[in-house]
Amino acid sequence: MKLSAPKQGTYAIAVILLIVAVVARFVSIPTVFTNSFWIAIVGGVLLALGCYCKNL
Repeated sequence: MKLSAPKQGTYAIAVILLIVAVVARFVSIPTVFTNSFWIAIVGGVLLALGCYCKNL
């Protein structure tokens, strides 16, 4: 299996999702706070898929 660097847009979206999830744990954002774990999972999976899939 050969991994490649994710595209810049994929990386930016994944990092933004991860930052939002972490900030939501400290700042009271009702909808995001209750789903912050899943938002962080989606960001991590997106980043992993960006490394695995060449065109993502």
